[in-house]
Amino acid sequence: MFGLALTDIWFLLIALLWTGYFVLEGFDFGVGALLGVLGRDETDRRRVVNTIGPLWDGNEVWLLVAGGATFAAFPEWYASLFSGFYLALLVVLVALIGRGVAFEYRGKVDDDRWRRRWDAVIIGCSAVPALLWGVAFANIVAGVPLDADHEYTGTFFTLLNPYALLGGLTTLLVFLMHGAVFVSLKTDGDLRVRAHRLALRLGVVAVPVAAAFLVWTQLAHGKGWTLISVALAAGALVGAVLLVGRGREGWAFTLTAATIVATTVTLFGSLYPNVLPSSTDPAGTLTTTNAASTPYTLQIMTWVALAVTPVVLAYQAWSYWVFRRRLTRDDIPAPTGLPPRNTRAGARPEIPGTAQEQRAGDEVAEERPEVRR
Repeated sequence: MFGLALTDIWFLLIALLWTGYFVLEGFDFGVGALLGVLGRDETDRRRVVNTIGPLWDGNEVWLLVAGGATFAAFPEWYASLFSGFYLALLVVLVALIGRGVAFEYRGKVDDDRWRRRWDAVIIGCSAVPALLWGVAFANIVAGVPLDADHEYTGTFFTLLNPYALLGGLTTLLVFLMHGAVFVSLKTDGDLRVRAHRLALRLGVVAVPVAAAFLVWTQLAHGKGWTLISVALAAGALVGAVLLVGRGREGWAFTLTAATIVATTVTLFGSLYPNVLPSSTDPAGTLTTTNAASTPYTLQIMTWVALAVTPVVLAYQAWSYWVFRRRLTRDDIPAPTGLPPRNTRAGARPEIPGTAQEQRAGDEVAEERPEVRR
């Protein structure tokens, strides 16, 4: 296909999957991490959560497919990566699980303390992956200690080097801005104004941090053509800040997404043809050739991908179209039917509604004649 080997095609497909994951999951990481800042009351907090409520689990499919594709197409890469980054990826996995549980459980009990605890889980479990994915991919590009058998010889703290930490701070700030712009695009009123102002402040901080990371990447690991993607990423981020300042949320969101795309292209472009360089022994470096599966396996995967991918993309595009409109305060109904916190055994649960409505219900219950069987 276009003169490319199947190994190169699958490297490009995996890069595409990670790009889609960072663009889509990036904004809902940002939304979740900003929940406590943007949500001044319970209605606004529910609005913030509901902006990504129909979308976040579909966005995580991109991660599952990227991981599965890496396992099938480049098993050596997968093995060395997941063994060497085991603790960091375990933290990411626990955070993703805790985040999903928090989304589902925060509204199960009508109690402020209950919701605040789950909100804290959402905030922490959104910020941690946003940081650690940047740390992980910066290490992948820079290289990690691998021996001739492709075994990781470093420790967890080996991954916490200055370049990787700068990469983590970059993804965190860009995802936070991406999420703030998304909330301003999906809401109205005071919440939209707060999200707009916060996106502008985050952008002012994100620009120099992202620029420093991109320049470092280009100087230390980049190729000639990746200078174009570096310039596009920096220009898109600056443009997004300017458009946020003018209140153009739609175009600003497009440019924050473009920033993430160009940054991911820079990382994978700087990495190729390697998939995991060794910083200690050149013989331990994994490439698209020595880490790949057999040609027959790659051929089967290619046909499956050609058949299934368009269906998945069409379904996800449809879901975004269905839930495209802004969320107002009127779209958030009053909580009904939720069990109150610490209800005594045998006690009558509180019924949501006004005091007059509850008294009227009690009077009707008292006047209703008893039916004997």
